[in-house]
Amino acid sequence: MGVFGIIGEEKTNVASSVYYGLYALQHRGQESCGISVNDDGVFRTHKDSGLVNDVFNTTKLGALGYGTMAIGHVRYGTMGTKERVNAEPLVVNHMKGHLAITMNGNLVNGAELKKELELQGMIFHTSSDAEIVSYVIIKERLTSDSIEEAVNRAMKKLKGGYCLLLMSPQKIIAARDENGVHPICYGKRENGQYVVASESCALDAVGAVYIRDLEPGEILVLSNDRIKTIKDNCGKKPEALCVFEYVYTARPDSHIEGCSVHVARKRAGAFLSTVKPVEADVVVGVPDSGLDAAIGYAEASGIPYGIGLLKNKYIGRTFIAPGQDVREDKVKIKLNPIRETVNGKRVVLVDDSIVRGTTCARIVKLLRNAGATEVHLRSSAPPFINPCYYGTDIDSKDKLIACNHTIEEIEKIIGVDSLAYLRLEDVSKLGASGKCKGYCTACFDGNYPTEIPVKQRNKFENKISESEN
Repeated sequence: MGVFGIIGEEKTNVASSVYYGLYALQHRGQESCGISVNDDGVFRTHKDSGLVNDVFNTTKLGALGYGTMAIGHVRYGTMGTKERVNAEPLVVNHMKGHLAITMNGNLVNGAELKKELELQGMIFHTSSDAEIVSYVIIKERLTSDSIEEAVNRAMKKLKGGYCLLLMSPQKIIAARDENGVHPICYGKRENGQYVVASESCALDAVGAVYIRDLEPGEILVLSNDRIKTIKDNCGKKPEALCVFEYVYTARPDSHIEGCSVHVARKRAGAFLSTVKPVEADVVVGVPDSGLDAAIGYAEASGIPYGIGLLKNKYIGRTFIAPGQDVREDKVKIKLNPIRETVNGKRVVLVDDSIVRGTTCARIVKLLRNAGATEVHLRSSAPPFINPCYYGTDIDSKDKLIACNHTIEEIEKIIGVDSLAYLRLEDVSKLGASGKCKGYCTACFDGNYPTEIPVKQRNKFENKISESEN
């Protein structure tokens, strides 16, 4: 999921700016998207299922009109949920006004909060955590002097990995969970507008100069040309940035916590080259997030790098496509081998990760059919052995291939001559050039930065089961 917001003193075509920002964040979510524009306290919103350029056209952007601020969202349903009603931003009216809210991530105490709110008479229309958060904030707003005070109070009740972006009639507020699991940053345009986004590449897309990432637990309040930060919740929990941002999620041209994603992935490839070295003729990366690691592997190993797989640029990311059948169908038309690169060659195939194994098996078959004599698969992430509760679609353990098979068994299932993973001890070194002080590696080692309530574990498993029906 990705969030984007913009605010300035003068009315401008903020809807178009958010459109370009969301377009830059499309890799973070392909299920649905939406934009909400604030025009003198009047909110105009459009959202729907689909990609950004499908949901919005010139007419729909024009209908949103000009305004002083706007927020937007691209959604990635983490457990197969595809209902249009879950599209964001959510716009909620209450006795002290109204607000629009978007969210990246998941709550781990969402089930408990929802039950508590329902017992108090709240009615829920979606299955998204963003609606739970909105009700918690509204409840606090009724007894607080400002929306930012309400957010500050609410964050003390929210547990999990999340970033929030809210728009009130007068302000835009961004907030990051106490562990800093998901990234969010802000910058400024030449015309004085401030921009908030999940990744720095979205700032670049609208000509904003990056200022900094929000600290874990920080609340950023933007009101016209004024900036206010609230750090009451900072420094209370260990920092735990999701390392999967460096491995897969983020765009390689983004910087997260001061570290280039491209450099982090090349570093992963270099580390990987020392794990189970093999004699080979060419190193090939799986587009897109495996390419940087493949370059790093080639540079460190001395084996030539080659473009062995061509990606259809009109097909989105298969990992975040809802449903396994959809993922497999997309793989069939997403990639095609370049025979001249691999024919008669011993190939080192570098992919960003191996989760379920089905995608890798298909790719290996493509290379074999194109004439590769050997295929040695290398994963720039350690084995996935635990589900994620913070907003990444890592299935329950029965769907994780590394939980149910040895490396030798996986080699046979996928059809490779050898298989090796990035060492767990190297994961925390990927962002070494940045400012991050700690990472969430729970999907690899089971060390979750927050307590996972039993109800949330059960809710997760139930959603997995429902998505398979």
